[in-house]
Amino acid sequence: MEFYKILEMWYLNNQRDLPWRKSSNPYFVWLSEIILQQTRIQQGLSYYNTFIDHYPTVKALANANEDDVLKDWQGLGYYSRARNLHSSAKYICEELNGKFPTTYKEIIKLKGVGDYTASAIASICFNEKTAVVDGNVYRVLSRYFNIDTPINSSKGIKYFKELAQELIVNANPKEYNQALMDFGSMVCKPQNPICETCPLADGCLAKAKNTIDKLPVKEKKIKIKNRFLNFIVFTDGQHTVLEKRTGNGIWKNLYQFPLIEFDKVVSEEELSQDSLLLNTPYSNISLFNTEPWVHKLSHQHLFTQFWIVETNQITNNNIQPWNEVSNFAVPKLIHNFLDSYQTK
Repeated sequence: MEFYKILEMWYLNNQRDLPWRKSSNPYFVWLSEIILQQTRIQQGLSYYNTFIDHYPTVKALANANEDDVLKDWQGLGYYSRARNLHSSAKYICEELNGKFPTTYKEIIKLKGVGDYTASAIASICFNEKTAVVDGNVYRVLSRYFNIDTPINSSKGIKYFKELAQELIVNANPKEYNQALMDFGSMVCKPQNPICETCPLADGCLAKAKNTIDKLPVKEKKIKIKNRFLNFIVFTDGQHTVLEKRTGNGIWKNLYQFPLIEFDKVVSEEELSQDSLLLNTPYSNISLFNTEPWVHKLSHQHLFTQFWIVETNQITNNNIQPWNEVSNFAVPKLIHNFLDSYQTK
């Protein structure tokens, strides 16, 4: 039996029950795919439900305030996804008369949408024969065909896309793509794949050659950069300071406490020499977390300290009442601090 037929038969009996699969509404599928980039389904599901509740249509999302969108996204990380989602909703409403694009070539023009997401939407919602290639698909194909070309190399990306496209030719795009992704997640798993009952086992070359645990192959990751962040939490008992981030960093348009960055973990004495503290009268300064909190991102590790600075005179223009701080969209690091600080 052909590869695609085995997968489609498996999918009929084993597909995951996910809310965005209950209709072919491209907005729902688009939203789910953006949320699930860099996010596990178990974590992303609650965010998906929140967004559908708050923004049930593309128009509702387009008309929303960006701060509200970022607040609803809080905790998911990679906030550029939320900003791109909001921007693309505006584009659809303003430039496309509110009509979601219906082809791969048009969908991929949306901000924040790449080959994988465009293929998923085009195939699932419009049955276009365009192959989806995500981490699950890379794993299934590399093992089934015993391919050791690195999946994160230019050659590998091109090769696996072409292979996936060949395999979808005779299949039902909507069912096949979802079957392949589910299969990679549920059967051909990264660790401890279920080879004993795998319906593809008879044709799996990696199983025959005993190379399953060696595939897929990835090139070495880029060097991780360490950053040392010191957030200054001013407080007069009733107020603090929150600043909105600008620029194109990972937390663009989110709110944070004033930040001082060094090239190492610093002491109170070293910190106090910074101009921010030299120019602010304060009565006491204390370190909230005795050991830096380490927040690991794909390309950098953030070593973070929170300094509580007590003062009777907050002169910063970004002063906010403590009881309103929870209304602001903040990075996960700040959110975790607030949870700990407010329970002490």
